[in-house]
Amino acid sequence: MIKLTIDGVTVEVEEGTTVLAAAEKAGIEIPNLCFMKELSPYGACGICVVEVEKCPKLLRACATKATDGMVVTTNGERAMRARKLAMELLMGDHDGDCLGPCKLNCPAHTDCQKYVKEISEGRFADAVATIKETFPLPAAIGRVCPHPCEKHCRRGLVESPISIAHLKYFAADQVRADGNEHPVPVSSPTGKKVGIVGGGPAGLSAAFKLAQYGHAVTVYDQMPEMGGMLRYGIPEYRLPKSILKCETDAIAALGVKFVNNFKIGRDAQLEELRGQFDALIVANGAWKSTPMRVKGEDLQGVWGGIDFLRAVVTGQSVEIGNRVAIVGGGNTAMDACRTAVRCGAKEVYVVYRRTRKEMPAEDIEIAEAEEEGVVFKFLCTPDEILGRDGHVVGAKLQVMELGEPDERGRRKPVPVPGKFETIELDTMIIAVGQRNDPEGFELMPKTEKGTIAADPKNFETSLPGVFACGDTVNRGAGIAIAAIAQANEAALAVNAFLAGGRYEPVEPVVSERNLTADNFKDEPRIPRVKMPQRSAEERRHDFKEVNLGLTAEAAMAEAKRCLKCGCHDYADCKLIRYANLLRTDTQRLRGDFHTGYVEADLVAIERNQRKCITCNQCVRVCEQIAKKGLLGLVGRGFKTVIKPEFNDPSAIAGCRDCHLCVDNCPTGALRLLDK
Repeated sequence: MIKLTIDGVTVEVEEGTTVLAAAEKAGIEIPNLCFMKELSPYGACGICVVEVEKCPKLLRACATKATDGMVVTTNGERAMRARKLAMELLMGDHDGDCLGPCKLNCPAHTDCQKYVKEISEGRFADAVATIKETFPLPAAIGRVCPHPCEKHCRRGLVESPISIAHLKYFAADQVRADGNEHPVPVSSPTGKKVGIVGGGPAGLSAAFKLAQYGHAVTVYDQMPEMGGMLRYGIPEYRLPKSILKCETDAIAALGVKFVNNFKIGRDAQLEELRGQFDALIVANGAWKSTPMRVKGEDLQGVWGGIDFLRAVVTGQSVEIGNRVAIVGGGNTAMDACRTAVRCGAKEVYVVYRRTRKEMPAEDIEIAEAEEEGVVFKFLCTPDEILGRDGHVVGAKLQVMELGEPDERGRRKPVPVPGKFETIELDTMIIAVGQRNDPEGFELMPKTEKGTIAADPKNFETSLPGVFACGDTVNRGAGIAIAAIAQANEAALAVNAFLAGGRYEPVEPVVSERNLTADNFKDEPRIPRVKMPQRSAEERRHDFKEVNLGLTAEAAMAEAKRCLKCGCHDYADCKLIRYANLLRTDTQRLRGDFHTGYVEADLVAIERNQRKCITCNQCVRVCEQIAKKGLLGLVGRGFKTVIKPEFNDPSAIAGCRDCHLCVDNCPTGALRLLDK
């Protein structure tokens, strides 16, 4: 037996033990990608280098024998620099996707690829459970989300993206109808109490997460029912409120207490609430319409977009007359114009200062509005709202043209001098934005925009124990799934705060492929499943849901179009784990890749050469442990690849039962096929 010191820890091992094995015995992890106790030392990856006292060079821990009295430093500056360089070289030649672009581009990073796969296999309850790992409102969000995931879906490079949002709410509807939803896991009670102000998507999502962590949660909301803008800002024809109610009831079933008709500043001061809880989250949303500041905006018959929608949803008497104009180009404007049609208006206009190409609203919303008779007046903006006896009678529109691009790349609309158009109106609805209501929240720190100032990563405010998230903070109103993403981070931050710590989120390091349509030129073209809808003539007269929903067969067929971009081995991949541990820049040394191909010459095993880092582990496992020797290194230098050395069926027949190479591959380069 010999003794050595590793990072200040004395460890006793048998003579002949490697430094790597000695460190493992001492509970010290030295990153490595090509080491196995059962194999002879190899030292291919180069990331296990360590510093040894009185030794001028770095040594590979997996191939260096420990000696008596040796003093080893595993995380010295030189070693860490060398490891990072080795990882950058490996990642620079690693042509694989850790995660699908759908998950990467969902603001909340919902595992779209996983639940789409589960739907393709008919495992609908599993799919809903996967979605609820991220947020509790799959049926509601699936109906209203503008799905940035789909905009980045690689299936769009073939013919059209996967219908991810429709699949999301199909699964939720199906599971609710079948009554077979998996129970939501909840931790044991912690004894901590959290108050949440605001029962919209952000507040509800934070409540859901915190309840799962075992905290006692109370949600306060100023409206009669929970849901926030999902309930009071989204029309019934897009999101039936009975469906939303089922999902909010499920949150309450976890033990979350709902307090409605409760307004901060009227029913209690913010400071009072702070005193009742161990932590507080403010998620009060953006409930005030942004004014245009044009002459006549104070006339009777002028509505803010969300004010109009809320009045209709709550059953207020809304007299809009026959001629209505909606100003704006976003989804709120689309909701307002289509609601005006259903309220009986004979002429409905959308006035937008740019062209259709620049409209931020979803294409499907614009198309459906046109089908329902809405007339779009592009390159126009109100110069004055005309009135008579205090009521709207029309609008003077300034004709615009597109000038130079603005800071977001959209061409800026500029007035055409002296060119105007006048239209007769009974109602004008201004849907150009939303802002938060500061009343009752005067203590909260503010940004220059008037929103609540919160740390953009963990959503702490400058008030101890008070966090804020969603449309009320920082940049202001956005899409619901972005508010949910913030709520999830805020919930993690609150959980850490209640445990006496501080949540410090770290952006994960991932490998991403850069692909074009040429990469998919041989992929079979499979049309996207069309969502069945009620006809425009029928639906424009009522508020019943427009979409009729997918059948199970259609949903499964649609889900099977998925290209499975993300890596099957991401959760267990040592390469990406160490890339994150070392904060590796995956792009710095990116250059020419090894020849990339996918083959299954081993019949039961798929080999993806693009993901291979040539660690030679599979070759050595097959030769030294499995005693088959089916794999070998082919070529020299950079062009070296691993290939089967022969294709004798009798020799590879045992691959399915063996699969040691698959089990020990440190990346996702090998995959056991389901054959």
